[in-house]
Amino acid sequence: MLCDALVDNFKSRNHGKVGGYDAPVYKFYPEEGRKYFKIIMEIPNENRDPSRSVHAFVDKKTGEVYKSASWKSPAKGVRYDLRIIEQREWLLENADWAGGYLYK
Repeated sequence: MLCDALVDNFKSRNHGKVGGYDAPVYKFYPEEGRKYFKIIMEIPNENRDPSRSVHAFVDKKTGEVYKSASWKSPAKGVRYDLRIIEQREWLLENADWAGGYLYK
């Protein structure tokens, strides 16, 4: 659901344009690791492989959401807990594709 919310936010904010150019739609999808799901942001590139970065991490056991510190690890400090209904609802309504919601 978080990935869908991020794609919807990207579409609603950019209306098909980024920096005045026609923008391909960014993709967001989970990639499963041992302890976390990585939320991957993929940006299509003409004539090259897509650019990929880690948007966020979600703990597989607890549903806690973390900002990314690097490709392999989350930053310290839980940003949201998907088990808490109010936090989950706020997150799905306010998640933005650029990740500003992770800086709280």
